[in-house]
Amino acid sequence: MQNEKDLFNMLKEMYPQHPRKDFVSTTENTLRQRARSMGKKRIITKFSVITSGVLVCAFIFSWLLFFNENGKVSEVIHSVGGTSSSYAMDEKEPVVYIYHSHNIESFIPELPEQKTNQMVNSQTKNVTLIGKELSSKLKEMQINSIHDETDIAGILKRKGLYFPDSYKVSRENLQKVLAENDSIRMVFDIHRDSTKRRESTIEIKGKEYARIKFVVSKTSGNYETNKRFATQLHEQLEELYPGLSIGVIEKGINPQNTYNQELHDNSVLLEMGGIENTLEEMYRTTDIFAQVLEDILEKSK
Repeated sequence: MQNEKDLFNMLKEMYPQHPRKDFVSTTENTLRQRARSMGKKRIITKFSVITSGVLVCAFIFSWLLFFNENGKVSEVIHSVGGTSSSYAMDEKEPVVYIYHSHNIESFIPELPEQKTNQMVNSQTKNVTLIGKELSSKLKEMQINSIHDETDIAGILKRKGLYFPDSYKVSRENLQKVLAENDSIRMVFDIHRDSTKRRESTIEIKGKEYARIKFVVSKTSGNYETNKRFATQLHEQLEELYPGLSIGVIEKGINPQNTYNQELHDNSVLLEMGGIENTLEEMYRTTDIFAQVLEDILEKSK
């Protein structure tokens, strides 16, 4: 099979790019006469004639560029920032935002050196891993999300702020993301509860799962809508695995805290498991929760 280079060489031989001298001479005289008749003062000193062969080459080149061997129009590719993408591709916008106001909350089983009477925190094995698992599971389901792994605890320390200021710090990123992505339909601030294992764990079909609690602020301007959303999550989770959800808990009165839920209609604080749960137990619950989100998003289309 002939390649593109062979085709171009063949066309050059069939349609030489150097015209006959008499053709050039005749054409030049014609142009001079037309120039004089138009009152032009310029003198044509040299003239190159582009033959029909060149036009044919250009046509063949365009045909090879835009059409594939089956005669179908090829995808137009462009490069942005060093990566290629297709105009024919409809990139999905993020619909779920995941963040952690208390990002270093951790679990005793994952920290062998941790004493039970100390604050169960870790810079590495913490609740951000739960958010990462949820984001990854949603991606497998073709659901685009934004997982914010900002080190809120680190910012508090650098700025000399106190623990209750965590929600003020996480609020800044949340506001920015919502302003830049009006496609966001769900917002989850994932925490770890402080309850003991007997309250935070349930056995289902021979496997242990970390239970989940949906927290809604009563002082938020979106209290009613957020509560309806949290109730929907709880009920659908109950249909799949009864007892996995602890239920919808209302807080935020004393001390007063909106948990930033006034910024979005479908905003819920999740408390996943407790200090005595393992990451594996957390991941099992997270994967089921992702199925619930997929079902809700699918039904809302």
